[in-house]
Amino acid sequence: MAALRVESATVRFGDRTVLDDVDVGVEEQETVCVLGPSGSGKSTLLRAVAGLREPDSGRVLLDGADQRGVPVHRRGLGLMFQDHQLFPQRDVGGNVAFGLRMHGVSKQRAAARVAELLEMVGLPGAEHRAIASLSGGEQQRVALARALAPQPRLLMLDEPLGQLDRSLRERLALELQQLFAELGTTVLAVTHDQSEAFALADRVLVMREGRIAQSGTPLEVWQRPASAFVARFLGFDNVVRATVAEGVARTPWGPIALPGTPAGEGALLVRPTGVRLRAAGKLACRVRARTFRGDHVALLLAPERGPELQASCALREAPRPGEAVSVDLDPAEAVWLGADEELHPREGARWEDGDRREDGDRPDEGDRPGS
Repeated sequence: MAALRVESATVRFGDRTVLDDVDVGVEEQETVCVLGPSGSGKSTLLRAVAGLREPDSGRVLLDGADQRGVPVHRRGLGLMFQDHQLFPQRDVGGNVAFGLRMHGVSKQRAAARVAELLEMVGLPGAEHRAIASLSGGEQQRVALARALAPQPRLLMLDEPLGQLDRSLRERLALELQQLFAELGTTVLAVTHDQSEAFALADRVLVMREGRIAQSGTPLEVWQRPASAFVARFLGFDNVVRATVAEGVARTPWGPIALPGTPAGEGALLVRPTGVRLRAAGKLACRVRARTFRGDHVALLLAPERGPELQASCALREAPRPGEAVSVDLDPAEAVWLGADEELHPREGARWEDGDRREDGDRPDEGDRPGS
């Protein structure tokens, strides 16, 4: 029996449907991350499971029991929000012990549990520290310890690392993954950050406009996006319309062999790693911009035909902006996305000419899993 089962859940705000007939399951000791842009319905799903918003139709079941009418505090859930919501008037120990006192745990047992949890989250002996004295990462750890203290049957995280800087997010995501495995915790998390979701999750659900656009392991979703929307949301911009005939995709950049792909029209993704710089490549391009990613260089190319291309190359091979290059497209790095997806240009997906990239101009390929 699944720890959590959401069946045909629909939530409406007025005449707007924000959760549309959604089915979700989370198995015991599984970590599932719900990933999607703002307005996709992911936080509404979390609120429906927690009991903060009853579905207009459908059911939420915990350990097989229908939760309709069951208040939040009786669902046996641990909740951790992006802003942590710690009590500033209580010290660290008081915050972590709050849920234990609500459950009638004795002071002696609560003190032992608090010490155990603070050790687990990397804050041993911090019971008497003031909340105001903690860094953002330390507050995140205290909030996690407080959520875990009553041993919830399901831990729910809402943008758990959203307020932290990138290096701290990456480190804590790995620590959380190890901690959940050690404790055998069942987790449902929501986030808009794919690197966070891919680092934490056993399974990822990508949401779009109130529905599940794709479900799979991080590796499955990353390697085989189910649609142009999912591919673009993951940060891939090399998505175009193509027509397949006799195992060859006709694209604006030229033909790409896709043996076994059924004939028809649809969307095609070529990963940046599949845009190969060649001395005598078939597609002539000019380098519009480049940016260093530590162990490789990301390029933005303007081809002689077709839309712009993202490419990736080794540091020693990186051409300068304005240089002419030629490329071949590797069929092994091409993914057929299907025929029913409307293609949209990625909002804000522009680079300025030259080496410099302003923060926010373009999703950072270095943030992506597998980069």
